[in-house]
Amino acid sequence: MNTTPSNPWTLARRAERMNPSVIREILKVTEKPGIISFGGGLPSARTFPVAEFAAACAKVLRDDAPAALQYASSEGYRPLVEMVADRLPWKVDPSQVLITTGSQQGLDLVAKVLADAGSRVLVETPTYLGALQAFAPMEPEIVSVASDEHGVDVDDLQHQWRPDTRFLYVLPNFQNPTGRTMTEARRSALVVRAAELGLPLVEDNPYGDLWFDTPPPAPLTARNPDGCIYLGSFSKVLAPGLRLGFLVAPKAVFPKLLQAKQAADLHSPGFNQRIVVEVMQGGFLDRHVPTIRTLYKTQRDAMLAALAREFPATGVDADERLTWNKPDGGMFLWARLPEGMNAVDLLPKAVVKGVAYVPGAAFYADKADPRALRLSFVTPSVPDIERGVAALAATVRENMPVPA
Repeated sequence: MNTTPSNPWTLARRAERMNPSVIREILKVTEKPGIISFGGGLPSARTFPVAEFAAACAKVLRDDAPAALQYASSEGYRPLVEMVADRLPWKVDPSQVLITTGSQQGLDLVAKVLADAGSRVLVETPTYLGALQAFAPMEPEIVSVASDEHGVDVDDLQHQWRPDTRFLYVLPNFQNPTGRTMTEARRSALVVRAAELGLPLVEDNPYGDLWFDTPPPAPLTARNPDGCIYLGSFSKVLAPGLRLGFLVAPKAVFPKLLQAKQAADLHSPGFNQRIVVEVMQGGFLDRHVPTIRTLYKTQRDAMLAALAREFPATGVDADERLTWNKPDGGMFLWARLPEGMNAVDLLPKAVVKGVAYVPGAAFYADKADPRALRLSFVTPSVPDIERGVAALAATVRENMPVPA
């Protein structure tokens, strides 16, 4: 007699659209000894203000422990909400700011409130993998809009738009995964066209403070606050382990985002919010963020120099060598393998050589480029960057397609 009980669990249809993060799986590989990782988008631990956090923790527990350890307002700790509003480059009513458990939660809330099964959601080509994961369970039709080094192609946006399109998700500054920055001209055109179409914009800006030489142009939301939801994060300027982000939303949609937040986790950790407020006192970020920029620019320059040394362009057609861009800020650059190569297939061979990256295919909603890969330059040391790029170059050379 078969005594094995049947599986009693019936998964929701939306669960079928949930997939593991390719990046998280690659991070497991990089935990092996000796692997130099250009994979995960992890801020450098050298930037974490540990002493300031220690002092802030002690002060919060000494002066405000009962409130810090108690349930709290879903909107967020009021002093932090006001700090966020004051730091944004356009006038924001604090009542439109919602503190989230990382900006990833902001993406989840936006999807829950705005996307229905079968409705259309537009994204850049390529786009942030975490956004695709957040949107997919709501079962929308996720459609890519053509993009280039200047940002979203506004004419293709018009082509991809339908009356049931709920929003366009866009990262204008030092985009993940490509590192590109949307130009002033493209931002202006995008905001005008979106307003003409009645198309909301969801602007994600976790990297905007990490510019190297020149600040990026004004946010999309600053140009049309009633037509945009803006997402930000403390992960890249303080520490990702705090899991604190925020969103700014028009009054027409804010109450529903707040209700979705209440249903998800009641509120983001009040203790963490108070720590951030203490750390940010006295203009701390204005002193701290430039040190992050300096470090990351040094790391970027080291990777660009190593790539130029290992993959010389002289006398070699672009399709026959690795090519890459030069980001003006952020944490990533975008590269492309020689014609006939596949970044997914090459990855295990690179790992054998001691280096890891993220295949670019993971960042496409459709029509992925198999030759693309993302390289993060902020976590490895300069010597590791040089060794890792050399290992990547050796992997590419040894696996070049044989001409027919």
